[in-house]
Amino acid sequence: EAGIHTRDHLKWQDAVAGADATWTGTQIHLAADRYAEIFGENARVHGAAGWQMNIHAFRLGQRLGYDYCSDTRGTHPFVPVIRAEPMACPQLPTTLPTLDELLGTGGVNAGNVAPALLKASENPRPTGHVYTLHAELEGGKLANAFEIMLSGWKALGYQLVSLRELYANLQMEQLPRHEVIDAQVAGRTGTLALQGKEFLA
Repeated sequence: EAGIHTRDHLKWQDAVAGADATWTGTQIHLAADRYAEIFGENARVHGAAGWQMNIHAFRLGQRLGYDYCSDTRGTHPFVPVIRAEPMACPQLPTTLPTLDELLGTGGVNAGNVAPALLKASENPRPTGHVYTLHAELEGGKLANAFEIMLSGWKALGYQLVSLRELYANLQMEQLPRHEVIDAQVAGRTGTLALQGKEFLA
């Protein structure tokens, strides 16, 4: 089952990375329309599944008027630059590893995955950390680990807030511009959108 999932996941990655503007636009508009139908208002934020993006998706983020997006992995908020083209919609990247990335690596298992994640959280950042959770893990199989993580973050002095609150405290005009690259992250198959070096630093 895991092997089938991996192959399917890699096919999906290739589909997104190599997709043209028409396919990308259709998928994003379908999602945006469905969101508006359910919630009665337009989406203001975008988060790419599996951090899979392409240049057309980044361009649509600004055209659809999103306030910010979380489509990448990285270290701090930034203005994305794709192929030397700056995008108007800032990125609030995921900064911490996910539980599924930690499990099975370096002796990490369900019993000690929470301390491993908290260890990765020990170094605070001026703009905070962004953590991406999966409902089927933190909300199900690893709910106990998630409770330990929540308590542990509070003990480390973190406030648990939404991305919207992080965004509200940013000085947008001071955000650095960073290239977005396709790269691998430890514990995850394939490549994803990653915060690269500062553009024209």
